Amino acid sequence: MHPAIGNLQTRGFFQQCTSTDGLSRLMEEGPVTFYIGCDPTGPSLHIGHMVPFFALRHLREAGHKGIALIGSGTARIGDPSGKSEMRKVLSYETLDSNAGKITAQLDRFIGFDGDTAWTADNKDWLAGLNYIDFLREIGSHFSVNRMLTFEAYRKRLETGLSFVEFNYQLLQSYDFLELYRRFGCRLQIGGDDQWGNIVAGVELIRRIEGAEVFGMTFPLVTTSDGKKMGKTEKGALFLDPAITSTYDFFQYWRNVQDADIRRFLLMFTFLPVEECDALCAPGKNPNEAKERLAWEVTALIRGAAEADNALAGAKAAFGNAAKGSASGGDKSAMPRAVLSRAAFEAGYNVVDLFCDAGLAPTKSEARRLVQQGGAFVSGGGELTAAGDVAAVIGADRLNAEGELVLRAGKKRYCLVVTENSL
Repeated sequence: MHPAIGNLQTRGFFQQCTSTDGLSRLMEEGPVTFYIGCDPTGPSLHIGHMVPFFALRHLREAGHKGIALIGSGTARIGDPSGKSEMRKVLSYETLDSNAGKITAQLDRFIGFDGDTAWTADNKDWLAGLNYIDFLREIGSHFSVNRMLTFEAYRKRLETGLSFVEFNYQLLQSYDFLELYRRFGCRLQIGGDDQWGNIVAGVELIRRIEGAEVFGMTFPLVTTSDGKKMGKTEKGALFLDPAITSTYDFFQYWRNVQDADIRRFLLMFTFLPVEECDALCAPGKNPNEAKERLAWEVTALIRGAAEADNALAGAKAAFGNAAKGSASGGDKSAMPRAVLSRAAFEAGYNVVDLFCDAGLAPTKSEARRLVQQGGAFVSGGGELTAAGDVAAVIGADRLNAEGELVLRAGKKRYCLVVTENSL
């Protein structure tokens, strides 16, 4: 096995390959050009999208060349893979706007230099296709019976598969063919839910060009308790700080389960394997490894300065909370809510307070949080449980700067700043 493939396997990326031996031999001959596709169906990628792009950087480090294919063309119809229903149809203008934002996010993470890594957009060859010619030249190579054996289509047949989506596999296969012709691309990589589409592209190039190309997929990452990795109480963990704050992004990694630390260090950082093992060695404090994981991933996605701020904010939040205080430490990166001092002077109902501070999405959720003993408020030198849904929090709980700390559950904090303390 070629060392580049072995490294991906060691770090937990490898799931399937159309021919590991064949790809290894190709890599021995010299740099291999490969691609990853990403449809701009939203304004931001989330961390689940990033697994293949971490792999791209590993492969580039090994001397190979990566293409990030932005699917502005394929996004016009939508990929049925992993979906229980048809995607919402977006306007071309929205897709173009999303594509620009996603390209910028990937550039910050990858650093496109036009030589070892660059972008392409399949809109360039899909938007102007003649449908009749496409069916004659490409569609004739596909068997409907064969397509229906793939998991993505079989699952959707139970709930309804539109004819538009049924074409997706043909278009993705055509992408591989175009990239092979334009750039000599010989490998497609992606999540394991793309296996059927990738194999179809490999077969199309073999039939039309008589060339051997390859496909490799990575596992769909879940946490040790079986949950989808990157899912939080607020939704997916997005790269865009306007959607997921840097503090929340940092805290997600800081709070992973102990059983996931080593696996996530290997997949979502570029620390050497030996260093990852050392951080997770028996007897080591897992919190130190979690803090390192959180800093490394945040620095890769948001930048080292933002990672430093998030770390300082986390230390301030947990330090202040432990003391039941809103004083001391660098609180600049803590999640905060600006609320009216007059509301505290009148007596702020605790349910309203937790809802207004953003620690509960609705009053019913806030009420449940209080009833279950998960709502804590600082003041008087300690952090105490609210206890009663009828409890009111007065101005006497504010510190000299007009601030207090709220905690929801064990790990979610918010610094409340009253309006005249700014």
